[in-house]
Amino acid sequence: MSALPLAAAPQGREVGAQPAITRALVNWLGLSQLVCWGISYYLIGGFGDLIVADLGWSRSLVYGGFSTSLVVMSLVSQPIGRAIDRHGGRPVMVAGSLLIALGCVLLSLAHGVPVYYAAWLILGLAMRLSLYEAAFAALARIGGPQARRPISQITLLGGISSTVFWPIGNELATLFGWRGAVLAYAGIALATIPLHLAIPRTRYLDAASPAEPGDRGAETQNVAAESTSAGAGVPTRGRDRLFAAFLYAASAALANVLNSGMSSHMIGIFTGLGLASGVAVSVATLRGIGQSAARLGEILFGRRLDPLDLNLGATLLLPICFAASLFAGSSLLAAILFALLYGAGNGLMTITRGTLPLVLFEPRDYGAVVGKLLAPSFLLSAAAPLAYASAIERFGERPALLLSLALALAVVACAAALRLRFGRKS
Repeated sequence: MSALPLAAAPQGREVGAQPAITRALVNWLGLSQLVCWGISYYLIGGFGDLIVADLGWSRSLVYGGFSTSLVVMSLVSQPIGRAIDRHGGRPVMVAGSLLIALGCVLLSLAHGVPVYYAAWLILGLAMRLSLYEAAFAALARIGGPQARRPISQITLLGGISSTVFWPIGNELATLFGWRGAVLAYAGIALATIPLHLAIPRTRYLDAASPAEPGDRGAETQNVAAESTSAGAGVPTRGRDRLFAAFLYAASAALANVLNSGMSSHMIGIFTGLGLASGVAVSVATLRGIGQSAARLGEILFGRRLDPLDLNLGATLLLPICFAASLFAGSSLLAAILFALLYGAGNGLMTITRGTLPLVLFEPRDYGAVVGKLLAPSFLLSAAAPLAYASAIERFGERPALLLSLALALAVVACAAALRLRFGRKS
């Protein structure tokens, strides 16, 4: 799909003829994703049980705060995507850092339900302003179709957020209690502000004339051609575009349901199946290792791989890992395999969630289009922590894992339909 020129930037905004996504920018955004995911999205997975024990509330009430934050993410998804298209990622993601800090401070002070849920309302807005979807849209605004590789690269560090921050959070909570740990997270959030200030205000415009041989523009055009040629079956008719949008949105929604459920309850599921608490934490952190290892492989070897092929391959890992999870209580090897393979599949699907729109839809309105299509996924995934908590309390861990296996098979079906209908014909 050939990229169309983007609409003129709003007056007063800096526009580059062919702005580059620099290595430094990729590094800063990768680091910010490592931190922001760890201190917001993965917060409940590290401190949820401690909050339940301290406040004496039900698991459903405590994890309902996280679900509330995901509802907020759904409600604000499209306007935030549109704001990034218009104003760039810098002001949006800086605001995200500030609101993560505010939400963590408020959470650390919560002794009653109103303050607790107010903190999660703020954190929900903060997460949509600062996590992958915002970073992906910021990169797409700067680089257009060239953003595929940078999108993959920034997920490399983000993939180990749980691996890094679950143990850090556990140590902080041991020393200062969960409230002190969350307050420390607020200080860490403020440290990400300079990383987001590094985002330039420039935006992508198709080059009006070919670049000189050997210059940076030629390299840029080659990468853009590579990115846009990946989807030879790009939908052009209205019905095809609608079908592609439905499959993309459905796949993202199902994957996000699994992700929010596992992020909230993976450690609890392992302990419920019979693993010791320390072992459960150690095994759960392998999820991050699997995510980053798979993403590194994609960065090193996936340059010419069709995003639709990569997406299908990633989804096939999900039913395999959930089948292995059924034996995690009696086999440490099965638990390790589950964590690693789930991390790998989920990690690659995070990349394709960012890169598929570059080959399925026009990149000029990336933020608004993706924001609209992902809104249902945030809304549905908001129910996952509560649904998993209820299922585990009523039926146990194994039925919850069987439900996950069924959802994983549905994700594979969506990915296969996308590949068959819109994939490159050899």
